[in-house]
Amino acid sequence: MTTTAAHPQAVVHQKLTVNGITMHVAEEGSGDRPVVLFVHGFPETWYTWRHQLRAFSSLGYRAVAPDLRGYGDTEAPDSPSDYTCHHVVGDLISLMDSLGVDRFYLVAHDWGALIGWYLCMFRPDRVLAYVCLTVPFRPRHPSMKPVDAMRAYFGDDYYICRFQKPGDIEAEIEQAGVRNVIKLILTGRRPGPPLLPKGKSFRIPPGVEIPLPSWLSEEDIDCFSGSFAKKGFTGGLNYYRAMDLNWELTAAWTNVQIKVPVKFIVGNLDMTYTTTGVKEYVHGDGFKKDVPLLEDVVVMEGVGHFINQEKPQEINAHIHDFIKKY
Repeated sequence: MTTTAAHPQAVVHQKLTVNGITMHVAEEGSGDRPVVLFVHGFPETWYTWRHQLRAFSSLGYRAVAPDLRGYGDTEAPDSPSDYTCHHVVGDLISLMDSLGVDRFYLVAHDWGALIGWYLCMFRPDRVLAYVCLTVPFRPRHPSMKPVDAMRAYFGDDYYICRFQKPGDIEAEIEQAGVRNVIKLILTGRRPGPPLLPKGKSFRIPPGVEIPLPSWLSEEDIDCFSGSFAKKGFTGGLNYYRAMDLNWELTAAWTNVQIKVPVKFIVGNLDMTYTTTGVKEYVHGDGFKKDVPLLEDVVVMEGVGHFINQEKPQEINAHIHDFIKKY
């Protein structure tokens, strides 16, 4: 156990063999209350949940935050076909089994939120309640693959489309510098849809420093960028490259409803929330129809995408107020 910013003193780190890979897990707390499983997004690691681990362990919960496959100190298979929803949900269920946990609370953000929806879809028997941050449920369109749909609607420069070709966006990241890219992504507040024109994706004029908001320190950037400088971005990008394969693998779940209690939280400046059609889905009849146990939708004013880092105290209160009912 170390005491750097990346590894706060009370956080316990271990590596476990789960679902055929070696997974790094950070956890804090050993109280009598159920486990809270925190699932990160892109481009993050377990460290995105540093505020939540401390808060929920102090409330008597066992707070668990893994590095997903391809991230941090967890194993990173090479092929995008090893990053499907079945692989990643399998990792998390195997992790909970390894920790001796039957049912648990789920909190997830960004790509983790998508994985959270799949987890609730495939194994609702294991999830007591789900607090979803930033990315609402996305029902499967039976006649069009998701990347084709995004390209038709948003164009070739839409970020998910730009992420599809292996090695392409990785080269632009390398040219811009890992630290600069992490800063740009974590501090970005431009309304969606996010576009990354080829050759201009992460352009920063020479000598220009990217200012950090009060909620993000240079030490935090060191933690994230150090991890990606060592690991690379390909593992995280492979989740996007498996989206069409996920579509093929989930045909049997077309028109499925999510039957887990859910609370959805998003910032009004979030790039996902401000993308065309998302607000209409979230606040119209669609979201509630697809997620009939959706209990609450919270829109936080003046808050961007990385909501659990930007407003940790408020997010912690929202999570606790919800999960303590189950």
